[in-house]
Amino acid sequence: MKRPLGLVALLYGGGLILGEFFQPSLLFLFSASLVLLAATLLLRSARIFLLSALILFVGWTNLTWRTAVLSPFDLRALLTEAPEDVAIRGRLLKTPSERIYLHDDQETFRTLAELEVTTIRRNGIWNSAFGKIIVLTPGILPEQFFAGQEVEISGVIAPPREPLVEGLFDYRNYLRRQGIYFQLKAAASSEWTLLSTDSTPPLSDRFLAWAKATMARGLPAEDKPLRLLWAMTLGSKNVLTREAYDPFIESGTMHIFAISGLHIALIAGILISLLRVLRVPRSACGVIVIPLIWFYTGATGWQPSAIRSTLMMSIVIGGWSLKRPGDLLNSLAAAALVILIWDPQQLFQASFQLSFFVVLSIALILPPLEKWRDKWLQTDPLLPKELIPRWRRWLDRPIRFVTTGLITSLAAWLGAWPLTVYYFHLFSPITLLANLIIVPISSLALASNLGSLICGAWLPWLTELFNFSGWFFMDFMMKFSERAIHLPAAFFYAPAPTLMDFGFYYGALLSVITGFAFDSKRRRWMLIAVVFAAGFYAWRLQDARGTFRLTAIPVNGGSVIHCDAFGKKNDLLINCGNDNAVEFTLKPFLQSRGVNRLPRLALTHGAVRDVGGATYLQELWPVRQIVTSSTSFRSRSYREICAALESAPDRWRKVEASDLLAGWTVLHPHSTNHFSYADDSALVLRQEIFGTRILLLSELGPAGQNALLESGADLRADVVIAGIPNRGEPLREPLLTVIRPALVIIVDSEMPATKRASTALRERLAGRDFAVVYTRDVGAVTAILRQGTQKLKAANGEIIWERSNKKAEPSRQRRAMK
Repeated sequence: MKRPLGLVALLYGGGLILGEFFQPSLLFLFSASLVLLAATLLLRSARIFLLSALILFVGWTNLTWRTAVLSPFDLRALLTEAPEDVAIRGRLLKTPSERIYLHDDQETFRTLAELEVTTIRRNGIWNSAFGKIIVLTPGILPEQFFAGQEVEISGVIAPPREPLVEGLFDYRNYLRRQGIYFQLKAAASSEWTLLSTDSTPPLSDRFLAWAKATMARGLPAEDKPLRLLWAMTLGSKNVLTREAYDPFIESGTMHIFAISGLHIALIAGILISLLRVLRVPRSACGVIVIPLIWFYTGATGWQPSAIRSTLMMSIVIGGWSLKRPGDLLNSLAAAALVILIWDPQQLFQASFQLSFFVVLSIALILPPLEKWRDKWLQTDPLLPKELIPRWRRWLDRPIRFVTTGLITSLAAWLGAWPLTVYYFHLFSPITLLANLIIVPISSLALASNLGSLICGAWLPWLTELFNFSGWFFMDFMMKFSERAIHLPAAFFYAPAPTLMDFGFYYGALLSVITGFAFDSKRRRWMLIAVVFAAGFYAWRLQDARGTFRLTAIPVNGGSVIHCDAFGKKNDLLINCGNDNAVEFTLKPFLQSRGVNRLPRLALTHGAVRDVGGATYLQELWPVRQIVTSSTSFRSRSYREICAALESAPDRWRKVEASDLLAGWTVLHPHSTNHFSYADDSALVLRQEIFGTRILLLSELGPAGQNALLESGADLRADVVIAGIPNRGEPLREPLLTVIRPALVIIVDSEMPATKRASTALRERLAGRDFAVVYTRDVGAVTAILRQGTQKLKAANGEIIWERSNKKAEPSRQRRAMK
């Protein structure tokens, strides 16, 4: 077999996938594996099949064993989902790192630490414990806390929160893939106590401090390009806010900041070139270079992407130094096997999938592209070289150099963009152009940084020259990325593709690359596949056009409602939250829904918690029309928004009762209404969709509810969505009696406490003949309305309420009622 490790890796990976979805007892898995091992050794005739099954079971057993609760002192056996005040003792696995957040142009810091727990104090009693946790602390910890030390920390421990709304980054699942199931929130650095007496930081910390100081030598200030150089060369991504990386993310060049194959290959290439110039034999080159690149990986914090790249490069360099023929696909499979045996959870991590898929795509797609390129550039083979025009001979090498970079970028992009859309909801055509420029320039910047670190303090003038060169290259990359993303159609937000999308795309790609699609003997099968795919997407488009989605999101005490109607022109966003809510909740949510522009933004009232981020939102998305009530509000943020709109009256629309807004009827307020409190003037909207009547009450206060009742409007509704007003309760009894709902959604939040549904409200609504859902309990909720059926999904994707047009399903309703 030409590439035996490829099949082994596929079988082992299949076992890991089985372990992800099916987790039988470990006794069964170990017994089955031993039986298969014995049968493989004894039965020669069926050995190949038994060996394949054994490899499958080894992967299955490894993942199940790594994730099972085996100890009574496991934190998963000791703790519950409920937050609990505890004190923890354990060993720091990594030096705590800071994260920078920008709010109102002010930088704030939060420290993250990874701790291996040894004991836990609950109710004043210390007990043994086992497991890893993440510790979050406001501010910056003192420098004496570093990896390897024993510490004691007090705080509140609980599992990480699930995503507030479907489509947001799942931090709980991300930590679970690293074997971390709980996080401890410490109130301040004063909650930390150092138990160790060792005052010497580890080698990696000392190296990073020295490397940062060396790379800054001679530069006038610690600015953004220098910090980006630290991130690219040393993996120090915590030195800048996310906004600094956004241009690289949107242009598809963020990979240059992960210590990956590009970094390791360049460093190894430079070191081997230097050694070969010094006439060091190939066998000795491998002995010298492999430990050096592993030192670099360890010194930069043993990042998973660096370990994967270093492992694969070690295999390649080892084969080269031993003068053994190399095979990229076999080496890739070998590296994947070693990594997945050591840490099987990496198979399900985005970084692992993207790293290996990009290399796999280049290995499979690049050769056919090179053949097409060579065929296109080929001259007449019978024509003597002297008769080829001189300009053609001069341009041949530059053209090949440029086209090699272009088709390499194309191969990586073709193979990886579905995964990029799946994980980041970003489709970036500009990536082809950006990588063609950024990758060579980043290689020059990385080479400059390596030169700076080699020269250090013993050649200071050369170190400073390298530093200025690296700064110049990074400044160029930063400005190029910022300009590239402003080109027309540079990038789009897109919803995550489904499993069928992956199957159709990669099937089509492989059929084209292998020539299967152009074989006349298989034309009938290709035609059938195309017709099937076309029919599938036509059905899905029709289904999307016949579906109405309404998502209610609690944001820092406010409420945001996104209506995805029949056709983008009727979409409506109601409120947006404050700046913080826009940045961390609304922005990723809209990206996950594939929203690239907003037809309408309605601001129901003047509260900052509901509308304060409108200006920031307009910087992120073009908003065609902003809708407000005809009533004025005293809120400073609201008045600033209105003042800005006065210069663009074609984008501003004021509405009042009886007006129509994107299919919704405005029921409140009337232009004649005047209330003392802003909540009483909140917009109230109503619409009927497929026979289901929806009423949006916003945070309507008691006086506003009375005015709504006195207006005489038809208030009957099947689904009611209401927030928590500043005064009084939502949905008072007279209003409930008139509405007669089947489902009530209360948009309440954990913080601030005044925006939680009170015990009195819960008791009043409990036991009624309608279902009640609180967003504080289940996160954001999405109502999905189709002809004949209505569903309500929680943030985790679970259906919590469902009914048909004929009758509701009682079991579903009972589960949703609180």
